Amino acid sequence: MEIITIKESLKKGEDSDRQFKENFTSIDKLAVEISAFANSNGGEIYIGVDDNSTIKGLSSDEIKRLNQWISNASSQKIEPPIFVQTQIVLIDDKKLMIITIPKGINKPYSVNKSEFWVKNGADKRRASREELFRLMQSSNSLYADEMDAGIGLDSFDFFYFSEFYKAVYGETLENINISKEQLLENFKLVKENHLTLAGLLLFGKHVEFMKPQFCVKGTYYLNEDEFLDKEDMGGKLFEQQKKGVDFILRHLRRRQKGKDFNSPGELEIPAAALKEAVANALVHRDYFINSSIFINIFNDRVEIVSAGLLPNTLNVENIKLGIHIERNPIILSFMAKFQDSGYTGRGSGIPRMLRLCQEKKVPLKLINDTDRNQFKVIFYR
Repeated sequence: MEIITIKESLKKGEDSDRQFKENFTSIDKLAVEISAFANSNGGEIYIGVDDNSTIKGLSSDEIKRLNQWISNASSQKIEPPIFVQTQIVLIDDKKLMIITIPKGINKPYSVNKSEFWVKNGADKRRASREELFRLMQSSNSLYADEMDAGIGLDSFDFFYFSEFYKAVYGETLENINISKEQLLENFKLVKENHLTLAGLLLFGKHVEFMKPQFCVKGTYYLNEDEFLDKEDMGGKLFEQQKKGVDFILRHLRRRQKGKDFNSPGELEIPAAALKEAVANALVHRDYFINSSIFINIFNDRVEIVSAGLLPNTLNVENIKLGIHIERNPIILSFMAKFQDSGYTGRGSGIPRMLRLCQEKKVPLKLINDTDRNQFKVIFYR
């Protein structure tokens, strides 16, 4: 790291990516700081700098001690171990140490096997129960859709599931050699006579009453402060997708195609792209966050907003290339089997969306909004 860059960082002060410490007097406190960064988005710890960005410097003995502590903290105090990089920098004849901590890929990281910390702006705090779930989800060690929804089998729509099973597998439930309950357990739709979240959302009765936070809310705005139409869309996930797409389509304009006045109008946004975007929101959202999916229609754009950021190491550029990570594997596998959903589950949806919009000259923006902890797809009208 160049001296000029370091000085600029010191001028900016502390934030969620950068922490200043005059020194460490405890290896446990050092481990806490490192683990908080690893459980968040990674960052840097500047040692030898006070809270006012003034360089105090470190002695050779202090640097020797800190190097030993960093090695022990990252390999023994923190579990699982994490690799960090250190750099000694000389500025104005004063030495400071910079520790660079990567964003962890094996979250959550604990200190002394019992403490879990995350960054909270420039500070840190203990992780909440919900945050621990999301951290485990990000490292593919826990899936929200596999968890017990706390709802009994009487809320499972067996008729709907029977029709689905017959359409997909070409046989009726009566002709299989195992019990219905065992079949549902095999599909991970049921766990110990309770519906999993996937079982409820895909085949449950009255999802909007059981889990109203996992529905779709659509609003058609006259302007930023007034609306002309709104709708809460509940039901099973496939039904939510259909209702969400229908809500958008009924508020879109059609434009004349060709010179013939009687030629059929063409939607200003490709319907197939909208269908894919709504399906993606339902399949890939973070179900550890109790929030609905929002469809917001304005005069100049259509927004589809889902809870949670892109999982693990994904970013917007990755998904444009078709790279995907399965956050909700059960929901994904079943949604791909609903023929009318248009969803394949193979990672080809985003590239196809981009291609369709490019062909029709419709600007499309994908936003991984870290401040609001949400992912947003915007089609410009």
